Amino acid sequence: MQTSTRNRRGPVKVITVTGGKGGVGKSSVSLNTAAALSQLGRKVLLFDADLGLANIDVMLGLRVEKNLGHVLKGECSLKDIIKDGPLGLRIVPASSGLKEMAGLSRDEHAGLIRAFSDLDEDIDVLIVDTAAGISDMVLSFCRAAQDVVMVVCNEPTSVADAYAQMKVLSRDYGVSRFKIVANQVHSLDEGKSMFKKLVLVTDRFLDVTLELVSCIPADPNMKNAIKKRSCVVDLFPQSPASRAFRALALRVLKWPVPERAGGHLEFFVESLVQHDGEESNEPEDTAEVRTEA
Repeated sequence: MQTSTRNRRGPVKVITVTGGKGGVGKSSVSLNTAAALSQLGRKVLLFDADLGLANIDVMLGLRVEKNLGHVLKGECSLKDIIKDGPLGLRIVPASSGLKEMAGLSRDEHAGLIRAFSDLDEDIDVLIVDTAAGISDMVLSFCRAAQDVVMVVCNEPTSVADAYAQMKVLSRDYGVSRFKIVANQVHSLDEGKSMFKKLVLVTDRFLDVTLELVSCIPADPNMKNAIKKRSCVVDLFPQSPASRAFRALALRVLKWPVPERAGGHLEFFVESLVQHDGEESNEPEDTAEVRTEA
């Protein structure tokens, strides 16, 4: 498959942010990490890949005239729908509440991914904010990205569902490394304790490596920022959550980038298209993690 590398100065770091269940703050982590990276001078593209229930444009109050549905119909290119976000962030908005977007055919899935191959934006980092769970689309984005960030809250259902998602990804798609963000914690110790619970069961039942990369504190400014249609790192830069997101962004900058000329965006696209059409298996019973959690 031929892909375009026009105007790209170097390799692109591709990070997928996901979570086993909804309500863990996955989109907030994606948005604020992306904004913090942009604030550090990186050219960041945030892709809202929750194709049925888009969040990013709603969180920021963006007016979206055209969305991914128009791209799939050939009415516009991916570049045409990109919106400007806070702190220089660029955003690919998904469509919200459209049933057909939540149930793309495999051909449409491939068409969506191929749209990225023609994108000539100058990008340093692509952050993909997926839907929750283990749909084909979520699994495809996770297995194709360079880094998979799993957002987990300190509650049994979140830990259990994160385990189930990692189980499918490791068993069926060969994803063996996960970076964990403990979100909405009330202390660093709480975040570390939650991480230990997760490691306890993954070490027993899965062949994966977990790394705790951030503990984001429960911060009322997060909700205040959403109410004001902004992100916390922009609106409340000195808040506890903002400091945590900036620290996470600095850590992200130390993660290895692809060495091959042309960049990982092309590899990301090619991997998604290459795997398109493969069947995924249903997860096995997760009683073992529920018992431990």
